[in-house]
Amino acid sequence: MKYYDRLIFELSKSGRRAYTLPASADPASRFAIPAGLLRAEAPALPEVSEVDVVRHYTNLSQMNFGVDTGFYPLGSCTMKYNPKINEEIAAMPAFQGIHPLQDESTVQGVLEVYYQMDKALSAITGMKHFTLNPCAGAHGELTGLMVMRSYHASRGDFARTKVIVPDSAHGTNPASAAVCGLSIVEVKSNASGLVDVEDLKPLLGPDIAGIMMTNPNTLGLFEKDIREIASLVHDCGGLLYYDGANMNPLLGVVRPGDMGFDIMHLNLHKTFSTPHGGGGPGSGPVGVADRLAEFLPTPKVVEENGRYRIVGDAPLSAGQVSGYMGNFGVILRAYAYILMLGKQHLALAGKLATLGANYIKESLKDAYKLPIPSVCKHEFVFDGLIDDGSATGKPGATTLDVAKRLLDFGFHAPTIYFPLLFHQALMIEPTETESKETLDAFIDVMHEIAREAAEDPDILHGAPHNAPISRPDETMAARRPVLKYQDELS
Repeated sequence: MKYYDRLIFELSKSGRRAYTLPASADPASRFAIPAGLLRAEAPALPEVSEVDVVRHYTNLSQMNFGVDTGFYPLGSCTMKYNPKINEEIAAMPAFQGIHPLQDESTVQGVLEVYYQMDKALSAITGMKHFTLNPCAGAHGELTGLMVMRSYHASRGDFARTKVIVPDSAHGTNPASAAVCGLSIVEVKSNASGLVDVEDLKPLLGPDIAGIMMTNPNTLGLFEKDIREIASLVHDCGGLLYYDGANMNPLLGVVRPGDMGFDIMHLNLHKTFSTPHGGGGPGSGPVGVADRLAEFLPTPKVVEENGRYRIVGDAPLSAGQVSGYMGNFGVILRAYAYILMLGKQHLALAGKLATLGANYIKESLKDAYKLPIPSVCKHEFVFDGLIDDGSATGKPGATTLDVAKRLLDFGFHAPTIYFPLLFHQALMIEPTETESKETLDAFIDVMHEIAREAAEDPDILHGAPHNAPISRPDETMAARRPVLKYQDELS
């Protein structure tokens, strides 16, 4: 372990100070704090110099992998580069200093951004109206399903309590449906990795509220039967919900509204480059077809005679889903991205993402199992190594081993063990901003790891070799993390 990989508590030396506060002009002022809120003894904080504090936080920042530090081919999550001009715009004082309770006359520019973003997303997706209020993708899913339920309830159709979800769906789809009080019915995939239309037909009936789909789906394959599926679901009285997690490759090429979808959400952090991960904030706008607009959440922004105002009344609305009107800073970044690229270059982004994915897939299919050899869109899935090294009499290298070994070469691992359709799933998604040189470097490393797996899989079993920690108990780290320093960890 390097010296500065140690915890800051381990660097502590009694009596050291990074900073000393000036003496209070009124020493008695501390007694204005209620006694019940005062500590009985001083907190056990590390005692270090200023340079140690600076190095501590700098080293922590370097231990966190992100799109600004390297290639991040995390399938299904679309880890796009965040253009710095978006950050500069969002940091402008006129935007940073606003408050949601300001009078409308003082935030006309902000309200115009909301209004124009609704129009832009509607044009891109083929929907009629969007609400920007949901604060994340899964929050958008829940909101969209609330719109679905409100629509059926407005027609007195309370028997529609089931939602169909493909077996390849994102895990949030059935979870959101369950939270919304709906039952989940699974539809199988066929041998081509697409929704099996013949399996779908007997599932349809008067109890179906709708179907949730991603297109392209989680395998990165375009659901070519989508128009037939839309017709079948609509004929039984249901609605089509589009999970916009995989919208990136379709930008400027095809629109969910034109496929027959009635409701959709977008992940602004996936499709429109806003920061992703770290616990938020996020944004999951929900768009609907014209006949569902009155069911969207409130409040919303409307334009009248060149002025913008907030409207909170909507008798059939699904309700209010956030404290105010969503995360404006995230929405602003995405709006800047859309304006910066424009119609022509948004379409180019999707095409380049698709080109990159197919390039990697074709370059590695001799070393990794490709269960579905079709042309993909923005992502694809391998099912482990062709030669995992087990022929040597040793335990074979697994998908987890490949992921861990990638860290030694400076690449973040792709998504692993998802989707659940394949036992050793390795889900890879480059984005449009990655150069051919970066993709070639990744391909070379993946070939090197495949060679190691075949010749000496123990190299992979012990990976990563260059990280501060190697193989923690990941289940315990997730369920019982140790978040507080103790002198002797038990």
